[in-house]
Amino acid sequence: MSLRLYDTGTRTVRDFEPRVPGRVGVYLCGLTLQGPPHIGHLRSGVNYDVLIAWLRRSGLQVDYVRNVTDIDDKVLAKSQAQGVPWWAISYANERQLAADYTALGVAPPTYEPRATGHIPQMLELIEELIDRGHAYDAGTGDVYFSVASFPEYGALSHRKPEDMLSGEEETSDKRDSRDFALWKAAKPTEPADSSWNTPYGRGRPGWHIECSAMARRYLGDAFDIHGGGTDIMFPHHENELAQSRAAGLGFTNFWVHNNMLNLSGTKMSKSLGNTLSVSALGERGFRPVEVRYYLLAPHYRSAIDYSEQSLAEAASAYQRLENFLHRAADAVGSISDTADLPEEFVAALDDDLGTPAALAVVHETAREGNAALDRVDTAAAGDIAAKVRAMLGVLNLDPLSSQWSTSTGSDLSPVVDSLVSVVLRQRAQARADRDWATADALRDTLADAGLTIEDTPGGARWSLTKERGPEHGR
Repeated sequence: MSLRLYDTGTRTVRDFEPRVPGRVGVYLCGLTLQGPPHIGHLRSGVNYDVLIAWLRRSGLQVDYVRNVTDIDDKVLAKSQAQGVPWWAISYANERQLAADYTALGVAPPTYEPRATGHIPQMLELIEELIDRGHAYDAGTGDVYFSVASFPEYGALSHRKPEDMLSGEEETSDKRDSRDFALWKAAKPTEPADSSWNTPYGRGRPGWHIECSAMARRYLGDAFDIHGGGTDIMFPHHENELAQSRAAGLGFTNFWVHNNMLNLSGTKMSKSLGNTLSVSALGERGFRPVEVRYYLLAPHYRSAIDYSEQSLAEAASAYQRLENFLHRAADAVGSISDTADLPEEFVAALDDDLGTPAALAVVHETAREGNAALDRVDTAAAGDIAAKVRAMLGVLNLDPLSSQWSTSTGSDLSPVVDSLVSVVLRQRAQARADRDWATADALRDTLADAGLTIEDTPGGARWSLTKERGPEHGR
């Protein structure tokens, strides 16, 4: 295949070839479930949704694993602060995460394992590391990976081991301050059901061992692509790589990291979830499909500096594509979604998932389609609209698809269409009678109701007026 991807491990764009012909194994580090997700957390899911769709369109069978971390220091801290069982917090946030992914059109992974469902696999991997001399039982219930035993440590993040700390709370039972926990002894302040009996004592897994064990369980000792946000490259991915390779596993061939969504240049925190959740943005007038467009329009390796104005601009860009397809459907009728993809679009996605260049091709094609409609060349407009649908279909942004044409829940568009049609017929009659005052008054009435009227050769058509952003108070 012709796909090239940026491999964080080598810092180069490399040709992608599956380890097993015709089949691809992909692992994406999912969320830790201490709080409800906001769009910053959902970006990796949207970016990887495009990657998985593009791999499958290339004829590959994809085994896609996206885990959730349902037990963690932060989850337990939330449990203690709120007086709610840790598993209840994790489950509620897992449900919300699934709902938000569905709302954004993110297809489910092949497998979505929970960390707590794979304790035996973690303990097995820990025992292998101890046997190989890469881990040690501290005798306190804690088990640590020995960084000094693995000379390649730091290869992924390009850091020198002597310049690193584990990122964990320092304890006196470590042999080296850089060592990180594979297994954590239970604490007296933690609930009894947050730990498991093991040969080392009662405890729970460290964060890093979870992903190594789950990736191995579902994808085998070696697989093709491992991904996640750049914020967890160190220490999480560095530690995953070290412990997996130290255990003799091939692990991943590519590391593909998406960049962050920032607020005023600062990484977004979980506390912003209430204001930048999918539902909260919906209350301010942004549809999920517009949020999806916003998240995938920049290159996945580019940082996004969030502002409501930038989201509004992305929504307007999407609406231009949407309006073209609706206009074409009015003029042409049924529009196919199976046209051949333009070579420029294919080349853009093959070049490290270049969604900005791919969307530029979509918009240019839509402009050609609008020009064809303006000259009443319906045959050309229909062919062009089919290409636009095909391209947007790859990105799951096609407004005529069942995903988005029925995504409003209680869809009142047929009722609104019927009522607006009555007003439009009255306006058309007023125009025929050259009663311009009445025609303008009817148009103004519809504008006041939030509708935009466009006079076309095929008659007037309406759409919702969606001027949004901070200045509009929405």
